[in-house]
Amino acid sequence: QVQLVESGGGLVQAGGSLRLSCVVSGRTISTSTMGWFRQASGKERTFVGAIARTGGTTFNSDSAKGRFTIVRDISMDTVYLQMNSLEPEDTAVYYCATSRPGYVARQAMGVTTTYEYWGQGTQVTVSS
Repeated sequence: QVQLVESGGGLVQAGGSLRLSCVVSGRTISTSTMGWFRQASGKERTFVGAIARTGGTTFNSDSAKGRFTIVRDISMDTVYLQMNSLEPEDTAVYYCATSRPGYVARQAMGVTTTYEYWGQGTQVTVSS
């Protein structure tokens, strides 16, 4: 059984920073692509960024690129989303997800169907 648990969300002021964690059980995180998505109230779930098996990262260039980073601690089975310069538009529930083991093309990393398991989400609220 593969399980993902996000944590680290909360309320921050615009311009602030937050680090989200995703702890994975049942699978070594280095075997899969680990993605981050977010869903604002009343809107669709959208891609934030992902880290590949190799450790390389890719981001949604419309918002996250340049402000967000993704790192992993394989020994702790944990992937982190570091969010800086937060804006009210970043307010959403943030979800961690893992792909099926193996290769994932960069262009597929932002597609929800690429991912096999999802966490429960953690709320991020950015105030003006």
